[in-house]
Amino acid sequence: MDLDLPFTPAVKRLITVCALLALALTGFADVALLAMAPDPWHPATNWLPVLVTGPLLILAVGDTRFSPPLLPRIWMVVAMSLTLSGICVAVPQTGSSVGALEIAGLLGLLLRTAARTARPKAAAASAAALSVTVLVLPFRTGSWASIVAGVYMLTVILAIVITLGCAIRAMEARRRRAITDVRQAERLALARDLHDLIAHHMTGIIVQAHAATAVYPTAPDKVEPILRNIAQAGTETLESMRRLVRVLREDNHTAVRPGDLLSELAELTASYSTPAAAGLAPATARLEATAAARTAHISPEVEISAYRVAQEALTNVRRHAPGAQVDVRLDADSTWLHLSITDTGGPQRTAVPAGGQGGFGLIGLRERVEALDGALHTGPLPEGGWEVKATFRLRAPSPAQDTPAPADPPPADPPPAA
Repeated sequence: MDLDLPFTPAVKRLITVCALLALALTGFADVALLAMAPDPWHPATNWLPVLVTGPLLILAVGDTRFSPPLLPRIWMVVAMSLTLSGICVAVPQTGSSVGALEIAGLLGLLLRTAARTARPKAAAASAAALSVTVLVLPFRTGSWASIVAGVYMLTVILAIVITLGCAIRAMEARRRRAITDVRQAERLALARDLHDLIAHHMTGIIVQAHAATAVYPTAPDKVEPILRNIAQAGTETLESMRRLVRVLREDNHTAVRPGDLLSELAELTASYSTPAAAGLAPATARLEATAAARTAHISPEVEISAYRVAQEALTNVRRHAPGAQVDVRLDADSTWLHLSITDTGGPQRTAVPAGGQGGFGLIGLRERVEALDGALHTGPLPEGGWEVKATFRLRAPSPAQDTPAPADPPPADPPPAA
C-alpha cells in the first residue's frame, strides 16, 4: 500500500521489505502455535483464523487491479471476522485462536482508513467498525484473563495506529495545501511579469502613434513603417495576454523585466562557478547555445520562464550536490525552445540540503512552464547526477501552414529509475 509518505524511494522500499518480513514472521508464528496445540484441527475456530481469515485480511490490505474499492473491502472483512468471533462467543470452544495475522490485517486496514479515506464520516465509521472488530477478538479464547489482557493491549495498539493514521492524513492535507499555494504563487508571479511586459509594449505603441501623428503632415511616407511596428507590438501583446488570461495579479510586487536570454543565462552560469575552497570542491557551470537558439525569436514570457527554470535548477544543484559540474544547453527548432540543465552529481552530495528541505520549487516551475504550453521533465541520469529539461513553444501552430505544427511538446525520454 502507498500512504504517500514523504520518504525517498529507497526508504519506501526498505519500509515495504520490513513490513513484508514482519508479516511473514507473524504468519510463521501463527502456524507454529497451531502446530503446538494438542488437536490443531478441532475445533475449526482453532485453525480458521490462521489459515483462512488471517491471509484473506492481509490480501485485503494491499491494492491490485482486481481489488474492489477500499470501503467495501473493509466492511466485508469486518463481517467475516465478526461472524467468526460471534460463533466462538455463542458456542464456547476451548482452544479457539485469536490469530496474530488477522490482527495485523485489521490494523493495516485501520491505518489505511484513517490516513486515506477522503470522506471524514466514512473514515470515522470504518475506523469504529474495525476497532470494535479488533477488540472483540480476545473474546474468542473464552478465558477472562486472556480477554482482559488482550483488550487492554489491543486498546493501546489501536490508539497508536489511529494516531499515526490521523497524523499521516494531516500531513498529506498540509502537503496538498502547500502545493496549491505554490502553484497559485507561481501563476501570480508570471502574471505580474506579463503585466510589466504588456505595459512596456503599450507604452511603445502609444509613443509610436504620437510619432505617426506628428510626422504625417510633413512626411506621410514615414507613417507606414510606424504602423507596421504598432501592429507587430500589438500582436505580441495580445499573444502574451492570451497565454495567461485567467491568471490574477497582486499589486504589491516589484516585477523583473526580461533581458536577453543568452546574456542572462551567461551571467547566471558565471555566478554559479566558484573556485576551490577549504573543504569544498570547485564548482563550474558551462553554457552551450546552438545557432538555432541564438537566432530564435523568443517571446518575453518564455525568456523569463526559461531563466527561472535554469535559476531553480542551479539553486537545487548548489543545495543538494555542492561542487557538481553543470552543463546548461539551449536549443531550438521551428516550433520549440529546449532548455536542459544536467549535473554530475557532485562529490559532496548532502543528506540535508542547505537551507533545509523545500520540495516545492519544481512544482512551481512545472506550473509556470505548462501555463506557456510547454513541458518540464526531471529525473536522475544513468551515469549519476540529475537532469532538468524544459520545452517551451516558440510560436503557436498556424492553420494556414501546409504541415501543421505539433500540438504537444516533443516527448522526452522518461527518467531512469533511481
